[in-house]
Amino acid sequence: MSDTEAGPGSQEQGQGHGQGHGHGRGQGPRGWVRGAVRDMERLSQRLPFGVEVFRLGADGGVLFADREGARELGPREEFLPFIDDGQFAHYLVGDAGTSPERPSNATFKLGVVGPRSAFTPHAHGGEHVVLSLGHASCGLYDAARGRVTEIRLVPGAMIRIPEMMPHSFANRGGRPLNILAANTGFGIDHEDYAITASEAERRATEDVVREPRRAVGTVSRVGTDFGLLAAALRDIERVQRVEGVGTTTVRERLAAGLRRAASALEGPR
Repeated sequence: MSDTEAGPGSQEQGQGHGQGHGHGRGQGPRGWVRGAVRDMERLSQRLPFGVEVFRLGADGGVLFADREGARELGPREEFLPFIDDGQFAHYLVGDAGTSPERPSNATFKLGVVGPRSAFTPHAHGGEHVVLSLGHASCGLYDAARGRVTEIRLVPGAMIRIPEMMPHSFANRGGRPLNILAANTGFGIDHEDYAITASEAERRATEDVVREPRRAVGTVSRVGTDFGLLAAALRDIERVQRVEGVGTTTVRERLAAGLRRAASALEGPR
């Protein structure tokens, strides 16, 4: 299993795909997008169905990949007006109609992941979106292919994971990693927030059947095969034991040093 960086991707993918910021129809992608098209396309071919990866560029561009391909997101199709003319937004949780009467039922938190460490593999009862502000990796179980796929994430990469997909998240770097994480439906104290292999095995043994929940943004776990879920989570654990949490490349360590220098220059004097 080889690592693939969550990098920029192609803007040209045919029907239904959006245009980049500042581009009219028919214009080619900017240089930084063009140079990374092949990496993002290769990434899209390895993603399990339902998983989405975003890359937030230093120049303000937003790149996107899923199983169907890769492109640059832009205001023409994917974004909605955002308060003032010329400002745009793309909803990750909820939509423009979210209100107290129509809540999105989600949590949003800042997380800190220890150096060279990984979370215990788990599955969430609701959809999960994570923005990485450092060098991370995400191990995903691809049920259709029957294998674990590892996605390397760099600063500014964001991944969207469907409900009940077995996965784990790791910090490849030698410093604490900051992440922003949103979950639909559940807070950390809920029993379905993070179902580990041992919990899935317990539920499979006891043949637990749960009543459907009506919370917006979640799905019913009725009918979940917890035996298969436990086996998939054990596969991710095995990969972690064999391959570890990964490490950073020389280029990534150099970029991290430059990023820290830039942060010092931008600080108050």
